Amino acid sequence: MTQQERPDNMQELVTEIARALVDEPGAVVVEAVEREESTVLRLRVAPSDVGKVIGKQGRTARSMRTILGAVSMKHHHRYTLDILEEDKNGASGE
Repeated sequence: MTQQERPDNMQELVTEIARALVDEPGAVVVEAVEREESTVLRLRVAPSDVGKVIGKQGRTARSMRTILGAVSMKHHHRYTLDILEEDKNGASGE
């Protein structure tokens, strides 16, 4: 499946879900990194909001990954979600 055939709204979907969860929706950034057979969605939020997108025992993050997994099956293209934390100096810890 080529980039043009793939739905481009997965990045928007993750962005909207994250914005609904956090206190600082303006700080939500989702970057799509295309690989050969998959797309990695890298989610960055304000440092104070990282816990909100991960959730208790990782439940919220797991739920978002489950949604992406269902879409992956339908579109025959793998989507994965990475939640990136930034330290107090602004450097990202991947």
